[in-house]
Order: sequence, then structure tokens, then C-alpha cells
Amino acid sequence: MSLPAEVPGDPGAVAGPVESHGGRPLRAWQTAALERYEAEKPTDFLVTATPGAGKTTFALTLAARLLARREVARVVVVAPTDHLRTQWAEAADAAGIVLDPTLTNAVGPVRAGTKGYVTTYAQVAGKPALHAARCTAAKTLVILDEVHHAGDGLSWGEAAEEAFGRAARRLCLTGTPFRTKPGERIPFVRYAEVPDGEPGELRSSADYTYGYREALRDGVVRPVVFAAYTGTARWRNSAGEVIAASLSEPSTKSVEATAWKTVLDPKGQWVPHVIAAVDERITHLRAHGMPDAAGLVLASDQDDARAYAAIVKKVTGQAPELILSDDPSASKKIEKFGTSTKRIAVCVRMVSEGVDVPRAAVLAWMTSYRTPLFFAQAVGRVVRSRGPHEAATVFLPAVRPLLTLAASMEEERNHVIPPPAEASEDLDPLPPRERAAGETREWRALDADAQFAHVLHGGRAVLAGSPSAELSEEDGEHLGLLAGMLTPEQTAALLSRRDDEHRRAAAAAAVQDDLFGGLGDDDGDRRAGAAGGEAGRFEPDEGQAGWRAAAELRREVNQLVARVASRSGEPHARVHVALRKAVPGPASASASVEILEKRRDYLLAQL
Repeated sequence: MSLPAEVPGDPGAVAGPVESHGGRPLRAWQTAALERYEAEKPTDFLVTATPGAGKTTFALTLAARLLARREVARVVVVAPTDHLRTQWAEAADAAGIVLDPTLTNAVGPVRAGTKGYVTTYAQVAGKPALHAARCTAAKTLVILDEVHHAGDGLSWGEAAEEAFGRAARRLCLTGTPFRTKPGERIPFVRYAEVPDGEPGELRSSADYTYGYREALRDGVVRPVVFAAYTGTARWRNSAGEVIAASLSEPSTKSVEATAWKTVLDPKGQWVPHVIAAVDERITHLRAHGMPDAAGLVLASDQDDARAYAAIVKKVTGQAPELILSDDPSASKKIEKFGTSTKRIAVCVRMVSEGVDVPRAAVLAWMTSYRTPLFFAQAVGRVVRSRGPHEAATVFLPAVRPLLTLAASMEEERNHVIPPPAEASEDLDPLPPRERAAGETREWRALDADAQFAHVLHGGRAVLAGSPSAELSEEDGEHLGLLAGMLTPEQTAALLSRRDDEHRRAAAAAAVQDDLFGGLGDDDGDRRAGAAGGEAGRFEPDEGQAGWRAAAELRREVNQLVARVASRSGEPHARVHVALRKAVPGPASASASVEILEKRRDYLLAQL
């Protein structure tokens, strides 16, 4: 169908008589989805719309229309978290629908004067029969927000089916398509077999899909640049040996996982270095069209979050908003941050899904979580567009699992959530400190440095000084080739130029001395130098001076590897493998100055 002209100030909105019940014009996809729903009048309807596209507005507009036509008399919304209950209730109120976000399982009937209520999946699982009684007492539309949560546990899915199986209408919403293992189907969702999946594996089949590609085309979401930072991590293992490994060099999953956790340790240099880069990016955005631009820092647990908040204050000179899940005022803090002038918020999972902070355009991934669902939802927090000249940047460790997720989002601009991984396959499904409680600690983080590696676009690494490739019109729109915005090449150049400055800022933070009271018993460990060994084993008698002297060579080698990879199209890991065959010896994290010099010369000859 032909669409009316776009409405200024609301990307993707259309002019004309079609309005949401919140008073704003509907976006084209919302209008099309409503038309399809009303043409089919289904009992169950699944909408897959990328984070930030406006699923809430669509759902409430549909609810208002059904209420107005008396096709339903009640609306029940099921949300993933308590915070989202209030958010849904406020949005419904703006749409002229009074929903109660405080109704508990201890209260029987729906309160008079309301059109329904907002609950959570956990609350439904507590008393499914109660919710079933409420939904059959009047013709009810049930809105299941982020319906994949009904698959978080078999009991949740069974409870949802018992509670809402006899409801008049059900609308299911999700931010990304998802897959389900055989025998664990989510109720009210149609499935299709996955040709390339495991035997019997199923993929959700949406009645209407609005993906990241379409939202990017319509200007509904911001283009995203992923900035990857590498670094060399050092830790002591359970045998008392000091190990070193680079994030970006090939290694076993175990070494990679430990290096990842080590660079995220707040006592090291990686975190303050990247926070300084985040602060620089916020400053750039505020100077080029986003005067209220803000950043989010995701931490694995509350201890890390508090430490990161202290680092943010030391590096930037401003205290961030600290948002912890067990803080009764967490929801109010999120709401306050959304309209304040604070530059950065540090949080633990609180902004992973559904939270609306449109001014947040920078995300620092400082958590060891790596599930596709969490990644998609977290990135979704910084892509919500308010105008055509905004861009988002995600800073992340240059580790294979995250780069794979980022490349998938960059290259495909739409991805599918796989079934939940087994615990052994997922890095840190629980926060490290919670998992370690009562257990013997197998490692101790010592130190980690940081170095800008590359920005990711279209699945390829873009380096500072990389020649700009010829771009298609779609790629040009994706890169944000508009006034006041940077191409990936320009972003890489900016981050690279600031790298030394950030390193000085990280050193100035002096986290070990000022925040944590000095080096203490690990002082000798931090002065250990590099020696031979496949995993980067250190000899305790080599001084810190040798370590620092070799660090610049390692950075130079890593930069050259990235340039060779960019020019040849080969993955970084394959270039590293070829380099070690050409110049034998341990990994660069533990190689001697002599070997590093030979590798540098070898790489220069390849360019």
C-alpha cells in the first residue's frame, strides 16, 4: 500500500488519520500489523518487532480498538519484570486504558474502575488458576510481552497455558524470533521446523514481523557501530602459576573465558580505559546533534557495578547513576536517568529488556553474559531513534562469542534467538560471585591492559586508516552518512587517536591504589614478566619494566594483524595462526621482545 508522508520528529511515523490511542500517528508497520489483525480476527497473534520499534504502542492501540468495539471487556498484560508493570500501566493510561499494576495474587477479583491489570510471568506461575478465573469472568485480551519468557522454565509455560488458555484473545510480542527445543513449546505460538537446526528444533512463526533491517530503513532505530577492545590479561590459576593471554588471539575456550573475566575485573586497567573511551564517545555525540546523549555500563554483578561506578566517577569526574536490581528505588532511578543530564548509568541486567531510555546511545558491555537474547535486548536499549541524525555505539571485549553476536546483528541485521544453552556451554550464566559462593576459587585476576582493536561493520573489522569501501545505498544509510555522524572508518580513527589518551586516563584512575588500597599481596604478581609457554606462563623473576616494554610491541603486532586481516579478508584468528607458523614461539601475550620484533617485521612485509 502507499504510505503518507513521514511525520517530522517521529521516525517511521505516517501522517494522516491513522493515530494511536496515545494521540501520536502510528508508524507504517503498526498500521499494517493492525490491518492484518483486523482482517484475520485471530484468537492468537504473534508480532515480532525489533527492540525500539513500538510494540507497546501497537498492542495498546489494538486493545483500545477491541475495547471500543466491545469485542473484549478486559485487558491483561503479562510482563517479564516488576519494573515493566509500571511502565505498561503508564503507557496504557496515556492510551486511555486504566490497568492496575499493583494487583497481587492475594487479591481475588479485578478492582473496580479498571479495565484490567498488569502482572508478571512469575506471578502467573504462582497462581495460574486465579488468573484463569479473572480472564474468564469477562472477555479478555491477554498481551504476553516478550513471550519467549514463557519458555524460561517448563513450569512458566504450563502456568501461562493454564491461566490464559480460555481467554478470548491473546496477543504475543517479542523483540526477536526465537527457537524452541522439542518438547518445550511456548503456548499460543505457532512453530515451523528449522531446516538447518537440530532434529525436531522449531522456530517461532510470527503473524507479523518487523525486523531491524526494516526499522533501520524507516529510521525507527539508530545504526549501530560495534567498537571492539582487545587487551592482555594476567591471572593466577589454581596451581599458583601466573598466566597471560590476549583477548583477540586464538586460545582454548577455557583460557578465553578466564581472560574475558580478568579484563572485566575492576582492579585492572581495561575497565577504566574503555570507560574513558565511552566518555569520549558521549562527548562527541553531545557536540554533534545529541546534547543529552548518555551511556549505559552493564556489569555482571552488584560488586562489580559499585566498583565500575567508582571508576566512572574517577575517570569522568562525574558520579554515574547506579542501578541495582535489589534496590527498591531502581525503577525510579531508571526513570530519573531517562530525563536527567547524567552521562552514564551503571547497572546489572536492569536495562536488558523493555526499559525505555531514548537518550542512551552508548553501551559498554562489561559483563560476562553472552546469551543471544540478553545481547539483543541490551543492544536494543541504545537503538531507539528520536531523529535521523543519531547513531549508537557499543563497546565490547574483542572475544569470539561477542564478536560473533555483533557480526550477526551487523551482517544480517536480524537474528534468531536459539534455544537456551546448556549451562556448560554458556559463559557465566550466573554472576561470578554468586556462583563462587562456598566454592574454592580457581583463579585470581592480576591485571589487564586495553587497546582499541577495530569497529565492526557488515561482519568485517574496520581499522583506523582503512580505505573506505564502496557502499551501497542501504549500507550508506546504515553507516549514518549524514551531517554530524561518523562512518565506521571515521569512528575507528577517532577511537584510535584517543587510545593513548584513554590509557593515560586509565592510569590516572589509579584504581589499585586509590579505590582498592594498593596492590597488597599481589604486588609481586603484577611485577611478573612474560616468558615462554603456550598459554602465556610467566616467570616470577622478570621485572615489570620488561612487561611494559613489550606491551607496545604487542599492541603494534595486534594492529598489524588487524590490518592484514582487513586487507586479506581472513579472520584475525587465522592471521594469528599463520603468524605463529611463520615466526614460531609462544602466543604474543607471552612472547619475548625478540620474537615480537620478528613478527612485527614479518607482518610489515605482508602489507
